[in-house]
Amino acid sequence: MPANLENSAVATGLEKVRFHSNPKERQAKECSNYCTIGLISHASKVMLKILQARLQQYVNHELPDVQAGFRKGRGTRDQIANIHWIMEKAREFQKNIYFCFIDCAKIFDCVDHNKLWKILKEMGIPDHLTCLLRNLYAGQEATVRTGHGTTNWFQIGKGVRQGCILSLCLFNFYAEYIMRNSGLEEAETGIKIARRNVNNLRYADDTTLMVESEEELKSLLMKLKEESEKVGLKLSIQKMKIMASGPITS
Repeated sequence: MPANLENSAVATGLEKVRFHSNPKERQAKECSNYCTIGLISHASKVMLKILQARLQQYVNHELPDVQAGFRKGRGTRDQIANIHWIMEKAREFQKNIYFCFIDCAKIFDCVDHNKLWKILKEMGIPDHLTCLLRNLYAGQEATVRTGHGTTNWFQIGKGVRQGCILSLCLFNFYAEYIMRNSGLEEAETGIKIARRNVNNLRYADDTTLMVESEEELKSLLMKLKEESEKVGLKLSIQKMKIMASGPITS
């Protein structure tokens, strides 16, 4: 067996990742112009699939309806339809809506492992599952294959694992922690829908804030920025976009 889920032991070699670096464009010279693909062993995928099934109940319990990222029966089309519907209703009731499409810099590479384990504990993940993940990450090694050969093995101390089916699930927990601490769920700002206040829609790391005034948007952004930086994530101001939607005037 690749691992023992009860005593949190991981077999040697399952922590290794092989990266293949492919250029996004011809004659790429900057590292940012390369797309990196992580390959892991088939044996580790068996263990990760079992672990994913164990974590699913906590995903369903802890993540709110506004998070549609990599969850069964939900997708990007649902969130796009939700935004479209909100814009239509805002125009119908002659209201202004301000949207902010948030982007974070190198978000999956900046996840702090120690903070992640604390967040999983706070989310109610059993200790033996968290310990198994911790052991998997603690012994993580990688090598990069390029057109000039393969590098020596090196350790990875930050970020969720590339090529791992659990990475998106773990990041969803990480992002949910930020949102809770930002107070978005308790905030009275947002759009009133069926006696419920909605101020954000999410698909994994893609987050859209929505409010009825510029001041409310600024307040939510500042809270989100502050809480993100506490766990090592930084908002990418250059990539963020703001869109205003208002009543159609004749």
